[in-house]
Amino acid sequence: MIYYGLKILSPSIFLVATLLMSSIVSLATGSSWTTAGTVGIALMGVGMGLGIPAPMIGGAIISGAYFGDKMSPLSDTTNLAPAMAGATLFEHIKHMIFTTGPSYIISIIFFLILGFRYSGNELNLGMINEINAGLEASFNLNPLLLIVPVVVIGIVIMKVPAIPGLFGGAILGGLAAIFVQGSTLGQVVDSLHYGFVSESGIASVDDLLTRGGLDSMMWTISLILCAMIFGGVMEKTGMLQALASEILKLAKSTGTLVVATILTALGMNALAGDQYLAIVIPGRMFKDAYAERNLHPKNLSRVLEDSGTLTSPLIPWNTCGAFMIATLGLAPWTYVPYCILNLVNPLVSIFYGFTGITMEKLDQNKA
Repeated sequence: MIYYGLKILSPSIFLVATLLMSSIVSLATGSSWTTAGTVGIALMGVGMGLGIPAPMIGGAIISGAYFGDKMSPLSDTTNLAPAMAGATLFEHIKHMIFTTGPSYIISIIFFLILGFRYSGNELNLGMINEINAGLEASFNLNPLLLIVPVVVIGIVIMKVPAIPGLFGGAILGGLAAIFVQGSTLGQVVDSLHYGFVSESGIASVDDLLTRGGLDSMMWTISLILCAMIFGGVMEKTGMLQALASEILKLAKSTGTLVVATILTALGMNALAGDQYLAIVIPGRMFKDAYAERNLHPKNLSRVLEDSGTLTSPLIPWNTCGAFMIATLGLAPWTYVPYCILNLVNPLVSIFYGFTGITMEKLDQNKA
């Protein structure tokens, strides 16, 4: 995918193409993690080969991945938010269009403008040719090998559970390595456990391809376990409820109620380190407050996703942030300014809260 991507894409359109491709895959699969772990990794390699900084590429991938994670009916968070608020799934998705649509348009415009910064520069053909030459010398390249990632994406689209789907992709990748690249079964097993080590002799190629393996994910998994345990302790002891209750005291209007919900979800993502707690806890705390203001439950479910889902990858110690950093090879915080959808969407939600736009009432005859 890196080899053919370098031949097709140009720097000026790459970031927008990355946003759109990640959005399509995530919308079809309902999983931002699956998107980052499949097409996201390939797009990082292509973008770096085109001379685009990794944080920008990562921001485009995360923006697109979380667009689909937020809007897809297959997403777990998209099902969890309306369940917590008391809304139905599809009225929740339709209501999110009002905040997600403008945010997505802003993201497209941003990445178009950002891409223009590279269109005026001369394409580093020397580096691209060096990478492609290194790939050609180290591997038996064949367009039929693209069947492997296509099959993986197809498996997920067909709603096959993630574990057997990705395991099937690993098996197909191993078979391709054995029968096409001439690897031994032992080398395949070593790559699965310790990761693949590229020894092409070309630094740019080796940096792109030396990654992966069970060992490389151990730090991320340990962080996820710690975050889940910490979040569970805080919820069970009532500390999370106490924090949310204090914030709720400041909610004197619909606008401040929306701000309180968003700040609580953001706080849960930072303190508990898990996006599910960032949806469940504010959903429990503010459900009655929205009902008292005669606001339809889909307003709460939309705000929960605008904040709980979208801010989770922005925090490095959050399970989502840790996964994105480890999977895409990003440095903490550097990618955050380029996650435009994730940054703009909560602000659009706050704007609607204060203006009353799209804040639908349970009884339209009531003020």
